[in-house]
Amino acid sequence: MSHSQLSTFNSQLIPAGYKQTEVGIIPDEWEVCAVRQKGEVVTGKALAVNAPGLQRPYLRTKNVFDGRIDIGDVLTMPMTEEQFTQFQIRSGDVLLNEGQSIDLVGRCALYQNEYPEPCAIQNALLRFRARPGVSEKFASYLFRHCQHTGVFARIALQTTSVAHLGGSRFEKLRLAWPTELEQHAIAEALSDADALIESLEQLLAKKRQIKQGAMQELLSGKKRLPGFSGEWEVKRLGDETDRITKGTTPTSLGRNFTDQGINFVKVESLSEEGSVISEMLAAIDDNTHRLLKRSQLREKDILFSIAGALGRTAIVKTDLLSANTNQALAIIRIKAQSCLRHDFLLKYLAGPQILAHITAINVQAAQANLSLEDIRSFEVPAPSPDEQIAIATVLSDMDAEIAALEAKLAKARLLKQGMMQELLTGRIRLIN
Repeated sequence: MSHSQLSTFNSQLIPAGYKQTEVGIIPDEWEVCAVRQKGEVVTGKALAVNAPGLQRPYLRTKNVFDGRIDIGDVLTMPMTEEQFTQFQIRSGDVLLNEGQSIDLVGRCALYQNEYPEPCAIQNALLRFRARPGVSEKFASYLFRHCQHTGVFARIALQTTSVAHLGGSRFEKLRLAWPTELEQHAIAEALSDADALIESLEQLLAKKRQIKQGAMQELLSGKKRLPGFSGEWEVKRLGDETDRITKGTTPTSLGRNFTDQGINFVKVESLSEEGSVISEMLAAIDDNTHRLLKRSQLREKDILFSIAGALGRTAIVKTDLLSANTNQALAIIRIKAQSCLRHDFLLKYLAGPQILAHITAINVQAAQANLSLEDIRSFEVPAPSPDEQIAIATVLSDMDAEIAALEAKLAKARLLKQGMMQELLTGRIRLIN
């Protein structure tokens, strides 16, 4: 909205207790001011490997992510005592990526002494140090919101593939700031949302780890479910299938994907957890579909990625009947009389034993690929049909629990984004 549009803004649309400003409608108690009025902005030290001084640890863009600091790879460079004092960071500083891709420029996090020793920053980072009366936690959320909504991208200067936020541009940026009391209230509410998200992430990681352990034991026979005993057979996959083939990419026939039409499955369409991501499906027209008969899918076909992201699996259900796929996916069709069950085979192909096998096959390869003969040669353990059902059921129950947690986490993240939008613009107030 231009300044002339702002001047003619219909005052009847402004709710009671709010005012029109250069950054939009905000509560009466809030103020619009430059970042430098709320904190000191410092650009980090330029990298100089042969400069005088002692080797000092420093953080760079690789250490600062959205809302978190990663100290897994901290480098050092020489700095004098004076320089180290100038560029040193302390708990409560907000660190921002000064130079990044245009969509990540300004990515930031609150530093909370994650590194165990005194540490500085390189000039690829900016340091915001809040002045008295300013909540550093609130500032970190406000700056994250600016990065998420493209505010930083709009003021950044782009050179080739790197965008620069610029210390001077950042400190002149005018934003809406609540009172100190409301800053703390907003920061606390968003911190609670972050804590919920972190707890769900940790629980999800634990559940995935438990599932991996269960797959390792149950699919190898190291652990047997109650009520089952006896030796397992080992089957060569090629002997248990009607066909193992791969599809064709439409573009190799001079045809393109379309906005609507018959589903076309690619490696990107398969999630790491073994489901089909509907948003990642492409589409082809009827004429192209007829030319790709050998890659047409049937119910209970198993898809296994053989190029790129190796080992992703999925089973074809009714929503993908008559769909097609490309040459990066093997189509595995089990014989009707096979002793292998589809659900058990799906779990085994997604398990750690197959992952280790295909890693060994590709250890010397320049590009990750599997041949159809590699797939046919897979050796698959074959418990009794009842034990296969029991194992697949246990692992499917774990998958369902993980999927429910993933959905809960996605909802929590979405709610948190909505909270940021409402709280940081003053649309929702936490104090009277």
